[in-house]
Amino acid sequence: QVRLVESGGGLVHAGGSLRLSCAASGNIFRLASASWYRQASGKQRELVAKVTSSGTTTYADSAKGRFTISRDGAKTTLFLQMNTLTPEDTAVYYCNLFFLGRDYWGQGTQVTVSS
Repeated sequence: QVRLVESGGGLVHAGGSLRLSCAASGNIFRLASASWYRQASGKQRELVAKVTSSGTTTYADSAKGRFTISRDGAKTTLFLQMNTLTPEDTAVYYCNLFFLGRDYWGQGTQVTVSS
């Protein structure tokens, strides 16, 4: 059974920073691609950043230069360091693992950036 629990969201002023964490249980974390997605109110869920099991990272254009995704295999935790936040980053952020054709999702954590 895979369970993902996000934390670290909250309210921050524009220009501030947050660090999201996703604690994973189960046995697939080290083998899976791990990603952060976000969904703003009234919009579709979108990929923010991804890190493969080998450590290759990709970022949405909106995240490049501001966000950093990382994973701690020993602790089965995924992180997203978000800097220079803007109100456009306001959304629910979801942790995702993708393994053998299947997606696993967390419950999401709200990030709100005030102007």
